[in-house]
Amino acid sequence: MRETITTEGGYLSVETGAAKPGATTIVERKGLGHPDTLADHLAERLSRAYSRYTVERFGAVLHHNFDKLALLGGASEVRYGAGRMTAPVRVLVNGRAAPMCGGEKIPVEEIVVAEVGAFFAERLPEVSEHLNITFNITSNSSPGAVLTGDAVPDRTRWFNPRSIDDLRERRVRLSNDTSLGTGWAPENPFELFVRELVDHFSGESDFTLSHAWCGSDVKLMGYWDGEQADVVLCVPQKSRLVASRAEYVRNTESVLAECHRLAGLRLPGAETRFRLNARDVPEKDELYLTYTGSSIESGDEGVVGRGNRVNGLITPLRPMNLEGANGKNPVYHVGKLYNIAAQRLAQRLHEATDGHAEVHLVSTTGQRLDQPWRILVRLSSPEVETDKVQALVAESLEGFPALTDELVSDGIVLS
Repeated sequence: MRETITTEGGYLSVETGAAKPGATTIVERKGLGHPDTLADHLAERLSRAYSRYTVERFGAVLHHNFDKLALLGGASEVRYGAGRMTAPVRVLVNGRAAPMCGGEKIPVEEIVVAEVGAFFAERLPEVSEHLNITFNITSNSSPGAVLTGDAVPDRTRWFNPRSIDDLRERRVRLSNDTSLGTGWAPENPFELFVRELVDHFSGESDFTLSHAWCGSDVKLMGYWDGEQADVVLCVPQKSRLVASRAEYVRNTESVLAECHRLAGLRLPGAETRFRLNARDVPEKDELYLTYTGSSIESGDEGVVGRGNRVNGLITPLRPMNLEGANGKNPVYHVGKLYNIAAQRLAQRLHEATDGHAEVHLVSTTGQRLDQPWRILVRLSSPEVETDKVQALVAESLEGFPALTDELVSDGIVLS
């Protein structure tokens, strides 16, 4: 059953008794050292650092977006027990940022250099001394600044404000774009397993702490039919900590044993097949052996928006969109805010109804941020009180200022 309610800004459609997703699942996740994940997380780090600086100095988040950032891979030399970088990783910082406010200069490039260095020192220390940063940051105004006489259009001041009073969002938050935010809940057992397995090998875990050769550029593609799982997994090794081909092979056996151990815990009774580093040709020494633990060292590229979605997974059989949320302005950019809000609302609706929930928020450029043009809620539960759904939706839409504060303060990890 579907009920459509006219809201202040558009329409809320609530569909109950919707079909639950089938068991068949295709899911992908990219680990912390994957070039696309690196690009996503670095762009978001730059946005938060710039936002914190302008909040502390001027009292507001000034206009910026770093969501077009890209990483161009360097070159490396890999040997058993050794290795080195032979060409730097290029960091293309593409986007816009207000360079000053009220005549006071904002040290945009200094902020970027400090954050890029700190990011790679934490994430890929072997790369941190081999970086080449290219700045493509402008302060060009958005379309719509029509000149009439000698007057200066307000829109040209968005990236060059005389004071924070020139920021329109200080008076009312308007959507910057027509965009779609999508969320769903709950994740099924296989999706939860994929998330855990990739994090286990690419982040800090008992396994990686005791196996220092394990690199972080992990990638997983998995298929699940409810009873059987088929997983293709890539886990690199760091060359200076692997003395020989035989040692590399033994290490892969350790990874596979850990995969089966975790599958036994998280997917009990299921038949699970793993294919690890499928491109390896050991007899030719063609192996996923890297100096840094990431393919960013050897010509691979990373681009914001090509990796995990806001919920951390890539799920083509689930509702999803292609929005690159990382690095976008956390005050009014619907491409970021609507995806986070939709995911959180879907989780709350799942908890409230004990069933599957999908949420889709659609914005219109220039319309109030808290008044989406269309809201579609799909619930598997057949008996839901629409007024309670409406109340949860309203509460979620009223929470954008608090959501901005969380993003600026590092309270949310995207993908």
